[in-house]
Amino acid sequence: MQFWLTDRTYRQRLRQILTTLARHGLGWLVLELGLGRPLPFRRLKGKGRPASGPEHFRAALEDLGATFIKMGQVLSTRPDILPPDYIAEFAKLQDAAPPVDYDAIASVLEDDLGAPPDELFGTFSREPVASASIGQVHAAELPDGTSVVVKVQRPRAFDIVERDLDILRDIAHLAVQRTQWAQDYDIEGWFREFAFTLRNEFDYTVEASNAEHFAREFRDDDVLYVPRVYRSFSARRVLTLERIEGIKISDVDALDRAGIDRKQLARESARILITMVFEHGFFHADPHAGNFFVMKDQRIGLMDYGMVGFLDAYHRDALLRIMIALTAQDADRLVDEMLVMGVARDDVRRYTLRQDVQHLMRRYAHKPLKEIEARSAFQDLMNVARRHHLRMPAELVLTAKVMGMAEGVAAQLDPDFDVMSFAEPHVKRFWLHALSPPHRVDRAKETLLDLLDLTETLPRSLRRILRQSEQGSLQFNVQTEHAPEALRQIQRAANRVAFSVLTAALIVGSGLLMLAYDPAGAQWFFLVTFAAAAFLGIGLLWSVWRSGRF
Repeated sequence: MQFWLTDRTYRQRLRQILTTLARHGLGWLVLELGLGRPLPFRRLKGKGRPASGPEHFRAALEDLGATFIKMGQVLSTRPDILPPDYIAEFAKLQDAAPPVDYDAIASVLEDDLGAPPDELFGTFSREPVASASIGQVHAAELPDGTSVVVKVQRPRAFDIVERDLDILRDIAHLAVQRTQWAQDYDIEGWFREFAFTLRNEFDYTVEASNAEHFAREFRDDDVLYVPRVYRSFSARRVLTLERIEGIKISDVDALDRAGIDRKQLARESARILITMVFEHGFFHADPHAGNFFVMKDQRIGLMDYGMVGFLDAYHRDALLRIMIALTAQDADRLVDEMLVMGVARDDVRRYTLRQDVQHLMRRYAHKPLKEIEARSAFQDLMNVARRHHLRMPAELVLTAKVMGMAEGVAAQLDPDFDVMSFAEPHVKRFWLHALSPPHRVDRAKETLLDLLDLTETLPRSLRRILRQSEQGSLQFNVQTEHAPEALRQIQRAANRVAFSVLTAALIVGSGLLMLAYDPAGAQWFFLVTFAAAAFLGIGLLWSVWRSGRF
């Protein structure tokens, strides 16, 4: 794909991306993807393993801005794709940026809400409370005096990210064509999910709906408090939420001074997240300590609903079965569950996979639950998945990450808190609910509806197939994945061979003619022949160098 033949803005940004990667010692990646042409005179690292390490990769992502920072943050949740040192480094990525001046923010508010902030709000702070690459947050008061926070998107932020997503989409496509690792991990599929998630972050109405959904799910809960959304002061690029006053859940000293029972708080925070995952199937996907506040009435206020996760009934049941297999030390059942979920390639070696899973289980077999860290156990399982190039469903990976974060938050509050033992009765209750007759009846109804639909369409489809078979017009089209690209590669290789033969023939033929005839009378002919051979040879070398395949 000829990226450099597209529009000027695209070409300039691509060159900036490649230059940044090369500056951080990641030229090996540029060459492996065949993108060295836009930087023909720049020194790049050779192929092979990166010489810079994960910390330089993180620095490169930070230098490249919002899209790449978000990509790194999302990749930090995928230990089935990246090794632990990269996961740990990418988790340090902070999305911070210098604040936009007040006039630009006022312009966005006026465009989306129809009036400047001084007319919309009773008070509006000109200095932001927080500033990130996509938007920034300002403290304000509604006309009736209600304290709120207003999240405003930066001007042109969406256009910049869209341009980067176009480039990353093309690079992902090229990576799948040129590298085996991109095919193994379905990088194009992962990128589509990432692009969808990132575009949703630019639509603040989606975040408003997420907050309202959590409020409905926990309307009968006495502990979790979800701030109110003020729709009349919100739009696609503006979100106004009730301001929550309280102590950050990570501020242990302040909690102790306020007389908060930290042990009870640890249990409640873990209960909330477990309920989100297993009961609701709709959970907060970024539950770090900075998003939890302990309010004056000791309720837990939860902020930032831009990133959420979904776990449908199928994946919830699969997760429960995986946990039961782990608890029962049943390696065969766990491998079966991984294969049923479609996370294994067709050529996976089941025996070797089973051995690795069994070794993992033996490591934890004789440990009591209170001595097992959920994050460590999950990381070990992801290491097995990565060794066998398993494609773990993004929903399950995100769920495990959230459970690990819940463990971290609870451990800050109570170092003796055992999240595994605490979660066990909750998981068993949800599992029993999944096996209950009402739940099974609901699933049977869905299956019956599918069967009824099939009985309506199947006879017609069979009649059509039989008629085509009798008439001899039945055709089968078989398409092999990546076959067109493979044929193009073969064609290019054949062209190079023919090119090489022609060049060699010109050189050898010219030499033979010089031996047979006096070159003095046909000097121009030999010069032209040698020039043509030299031109073809240089062209062949340029083609091979540009492809990056020496």
